[in-house]
Amino acid sequence: MSRTQILTEIKKYFAIKELVCNHVYNRFGESAWFLLPSFWLETLLAVRIDILQKPMICNQYSSSSSMYTQRGTRCNICQLTKDATKDGISYNSAHLKNIAGDFNVIGMTAEEARKKIDEKQDLLPYPIRLESGVSWLHIDGYDNDNGKKITYFTE
Repeated sequence: MSRTQILTEIKKYFAIKELVCNHVYNRFGESAWFLLPSFWLETLLAVRIDILQKPMICNQYSSSSSMYTQRGTRCNICQLTKDATKDGISYNSAHLKNIAGDFNVIGMTAEEARKKIDEKQDLLPYPIRLESGVSWLHIDGYDNDNGKKITYFTE
């Protein structure tokens, strides 16, 4: 699939504002798509359309009852990044590299979503990592080069 085709498809399911932090969106606006690699967008499409077949919520700024921020791309001025590096520890989250998202899946728990992704992992175009034991669905595009489509990790 070409980059143009990927962008046309992904925009049916996600707005760029959902996938990047507000700092990035405020700087680049709708053109912030250029920051997200094609393989990552293609992976999100496979998870959303082919595997889960349910709406996925990443960042959500407009709802006062349930607001999520810093769940997609995080930049160097996001509070989570600042907090993670305050003790001088290197922070190499996939969120900083524009290849991660923390999602809520409508109609599924995070554990149900992880199980379904695991069951249908042959539909994934690229290897992913899934975070275990959390109440959200963390997916990232880091490849552990272990020959597996899915690598599970805990923080």
